[in-house]
Amino acid sequence: VTRAQIETVVGPLADSGEGRRSPGRLALHYAPDAPVRIAADVARPGEILLGFGPGVGEARWSLSPAGDLAQAAANLFRLLREADRTRPVGIAVSPIPPKGLGEAINDRLRRAAGFVG
Repeated sequence: VTRAQIETVVGPLADSGEGRRSPGRLALHYAPDAPVRIAADVARPGEILLGFGPGVGEARWSLSPAGDLAQAAANLFRLLREADRTRPVGIAVSPIPPKGLGEAINDRLRRAAGFVG
C-alpha cells in the first residue's frame, strides 16, 4: 500500500517520528555487510548492480526487468541478501522512481545504506 493510497482514506500523513519501534522504521533496517550505493547507473569494480528496468544490469540481479515497482518491492530484500552472500565490495542499486511504491523502496534503500536515522 502506498502513501498516496493511505492518504486518500485518512488524509495527509504527518512525519512525526512516532511509531519508530517497528523494524522497518529503524535507522538501519536490513543493512547488508557490503556497503550499499543507491541511484547508481553502473557497478564499480567488485560491486554487484541491482538493476531496475529493461536492459539494466544482469537478469539475475534485476529488481524488475520490466521496471515494475511492485515486482521490485517484492524482490528487494531477497536480492540484497543474495548479493551480500557473494561478499561483493559493494552493492550498487539502480535509480528507483520516487513515486508510489518507489517511495517505500527508496526509504528502505536509504536505511540499508545507513542514510536514515
